[in-house]
Amino acid sequence: MSLFISPANNDDITELCTLLHSLFSQEAEFSPNTELQTRALQWIIDNPHIGIIFVARQNHNVVGMVSVLFTLSTALGAEVGILEDLVVAPNARGLGIGKALLEHVLAFAHTRKLARISLLTDADNAAAQRLYQQAGFQRSSMACYRWFNS
Repeated sequence: MSLFISPANNDDITELCTLLHSLFSQEAEFSPNTELQTRALQWIIDNPHIGIIFVARQNHNVVGMVSVLFTLSTALGAEVGILEDLVVAPNARGLGIGKALLEHVLAFAHTRKLARISLLTDADNAAAQRLYQQAGFQRSSMACYRWFNS
């Protein structure tokens, strides 16, 4: 398997929306919406100070993606990342692509000197939780709360 991981560009947005559709179809709190996902992906790609999206390609086909959004931690006094949207195409799962994307993000975090990476995953997604734990992520004692501006 020849896998190539690189930053996403505008030409990738349609395929990234397809991946996000797959992800948001299985997540409890979110629903696919191509218009909203296109807007967000475009915003990240056009504004590299906000974050970065990495795309995994196999034989020139997009088979996975992951994004890291940047923010500051007052507790750590440093820039930190929020890992979002790690997803592998359904027909490419089980090939180590998710692990490769995660390893790529961690190497990027070291290079950028991010002090921490945080993420959320569905409470019942045992496979994702195993992947994150194997990569060195630890379960936080913090509880996630959300407020939506309606």
